[in-house]
Amino acid sequence: MNIPFAQIDAFANAPFTGNPAAVMPLHAWLDDAMLQAIAAENNLSETAFLVPAEDEGADFELRWFTPTVEVVLCGHATLASGHYALSADPGRDRVRFRTRKAGGLTVTRAGGGYELALPAWGPDPKPLDAIVAALGVGSAVATLWHPNRYGVVVLETAAQVRACAPDFRRLAAAGDTLTIVTAPGDETDIVSRVFAPGAGIDEDPVTGSAHAVLTPYWTNRLDRDRFTAFQASARGGHLTCRLDGDRAVLGGQCVTVIEGVFAL
Repeated sequence: MNIPFAQIDAFANAPFTGNPAAVMPLHAWLDDAMLQAIAAENNLSETAFLVPAEDEGADFELRWFTPTVEVVLCGHATLASGHYALSADPGRDRVRFRTRKAGGLTVTRAGGGYELALPAWGPDPKPLDAIVAALGVGSAVATLWHPNRYGVVVLETAAQVRACAPDFRRLAAAGDTLTIVTAPGDETDIVSRVFAPGAGIDEDPVTGSAHAVLTPYWTNRLDRDRFTAFQASARGGHLTCRLDGDRAVLGGQCVTVIEGVFAL
């Protein structure tokens, strides 16, 4: 079996920045164990699998796997999947995805990049003492939680976010939790970093789903409906974020860096 393969840097305007995702179109679903094995072989933060939808409600079915688990929502691999589909059809302006756990998602052309509409998952205040201790950041301005297992730790400064040096073993003890550290930015409105050792990813380079959680929080705190964001990983990535009703709309670019065939 030969499966087309593309590795795409998402939320990136140049190769080797943003967050790499594998995008692999299929004619029909393989069994879950095979999908997980392929994602482990790719060894990227996410592999996105696309299957043509069988009805008019969507263009593709979409699922995402880390090297160890299937995830509820992955923004950067959805953006990469939209880039893959729209690059193959220059006459199309939008692609619709149906997902198993996050509902319908869309990627739309916008200027020289794309806009990705995700569900806005507003977090609520909750003590996260074990996570704060594992991050080694001392005290936090606020700690918040979304039941899809997103923990948000708000710090005072961008410098604190950049200096954060987590104990990944202690963070992993919290299970498959996405931990987001954020603060007001210096060159952008906000800055963040994202850690998911319980899902096999110590630090994720640029995380769309994290900004689906951050968008409701920061638009409320900044008292406006949009802001600019930078995820301060080693690779780094820029996003625009705006709140549109119950959707977090993220803007960014993509760069295809590898194309080939995955041979089984």
